[in-house]
Amino acid sequence: MNFLKTADVKRRFFWLVISIILNSAANALSIATGLGSAVWTGSAVNLSHWVAHTTSPAIANHVMGTVLVLYGVSVAFLTMLLSRHLDWARFARNILFVVPFSYLVQWFTPFWSDTLKISQLQANFQHPWQLLTSVILDIIGLLGVAVAVSLYQRANLIMHPNDDLSYILRFRYLHGLASVSQWASYVPPLIITALSCFANGGRLWSFGFGTVWAFITQGYVQGWSDQHVVPTFRHHFSFQSSKKL
Repeated sequence: MNFLKTADVKRRFFWLVISIILNSAANALSIATGLGSAVWTGSAVNLSHWVAHTTSPAIANHVMGTVLVLYGVSVAFLTMLLSRHLDWARFARNILFVVPFSYLVQWFTPFWSDTLKISQLQANFQHPWQLLTSVILDIIGLLGVAVAVSLYQRANLIMHPNDDLSYILRFRYLHGLASVSQWASYVPPLIITALSCFANGGRLWSFGFGTVWAFITQGYVQGWSDQHVVPTFRHHFSFQSSKKL
């Protein structure tokens, strides 16, 4: 029994590491296309422009990691409140996830944008093949995000607080419905995006086709991934805590 338990923990940790790398790389890919990112990511991009007081994506990316970390800490507090427990261990696990994820996104973004020149694609109707390429890359990135979320939610060792929020909404409030919980979790980032847009003089970054795509499909793709991506890897669901609110 101890051997089986140890093997299970190792498997969960393996897929956790894979999912963090996949999630950060996929989010960065969607940012690099310029066609729109997942709602949470797009919100962080706009917040980075606000914090850095710049219209330059390259300059804004310099503070992206720190902004994502601070964003994650704030959401972790909200998640703890919604879980109805003062679970400081869970809060610490959220932070253990958000730090490497945030700085990996900051690193992967210029890799896609500058090293692989994705940001130089002219994604407009005057260049239809470049537009099609950008759309395909954006969709690939967003599919990768949904698959990654499915993997580390199933591992349930540590999670990004943004997705932990969706996880708690899904199983505590919304009867396991992945798509509905995903939509509900979009309320905070949409508010932040609206405030950032106002502060940035009405300009938006990383909001567009990809954002709409993610809003409509991410919950469904996540639910599909639960059943079809490593289907033998099941949810390790638990709510453990030391003190109720």
